[in-house]
Amino acid sequence: MQQLDLQVVETALHWARDRHDLWLCTVLSTYGSAPRSPGAMLVARADGSHVGSLSGGCVEEEFLASLAQGELREPAQVIRYGESDDDRRRLRLPCGGILQVLVEHRVASDEWRAHLEGLQAALHGQHRLLRRVDLTCGTAELLPDRGGERTSVLGECVEIRVGPALRLILAGVSPVAQACAGFAKAIGCEVIACDPREDMQGVLVEGLEIQPILPSMFIAAGGCHDATAVVALTHDPRIDDLALMEAVRTSAFYIGAMGSKQTSAKRAERLSRVGGLSTAEIERIHMPIGLDLGSKTPAEIALSVMADVLRVYRGKSRNAL
Repeated sequence: MQQLDLQVVETALHWARDRHDLWLCTVLSTYGSAPRSPGAMLVARADGSHVGSLSGGCVEEEFLASLAQGELREPAQVIRYGESDDDRRRLRLPCGGILQVLVEHRVASDEWRAHLEGLQAALHGQHRLLRRVDLTCGTAELLPDRGGERTSVLGECVEIRVGPALRLILAGVSPVAQACAGFAKAIGCEVIACDPREDMQGVLVEGLEIQPILPSMFIAAGGCHDATAVVALTHDPRIDDLALMEAVRTSAFYIGAMGSKQTSAKRAERLSRVGGLSTAEIERIHMPIGLDLGSKTPAEIALSVMADVLRVYRGKSRNAL
């Protein structure tokens, strides 16, 4: 889940509370090149007001044109964009891809508002949930997530896994961390920078306010959830090591620390001896952090870090790259 999709859900809830009927769209699958991945969302009203994105703009235009013509009135249906049986209405995406989209037409009701509130709570919570939509009757429910593909169509049911927006915790501020913040914001991450050092207060990190607290304390207070990446990029063991020691005790999907292979080996020994970390806990830490791109400058190192974070988040092995 990205920050833009979180805005979609919160906008949908706001409109539902104002008694507006609305259409909630979710990308289920893509074929070929496509600008947004499965799970991306858009919400719209009959007057054309909308928030979110399904593509680079062409799909949104086609969808809104259908609304203006009084179409898409079923409670839930799956629409394919990028192909059509009717050549006169064939929509060809500039990227050459095909999108399969769940389109839900929801009338204002207490039940629908309660569903959106549950969805919002899941996105702000600690764990992922499964959203199941019945295509025959349009009912939607939230269930515990047992793992699997982000989206799937199983007969007459659509399943969509939802959870918190991808969060990046910068454990300490450095030039590399500052560059990471820029990349992370660009791909829709929530970015949190923690650094208690006085000389770091007032440093601008992509417009973010630096929290004057040890990253380890922020993490220990519940700062991590299933979609959290913790990156330690300061070379200061007082900052980095404590953050790593706390992070391995959380459900964070990515934990990494900057340093050479020699530095990383020394850190691993120190975390075992001083921090009491087990072999399994140490193996959770990406040391050295990032993909081996031959990076030298802070921006290049940050690019390698965020590329590796995204690789793990998408479930790709290094050999698959």
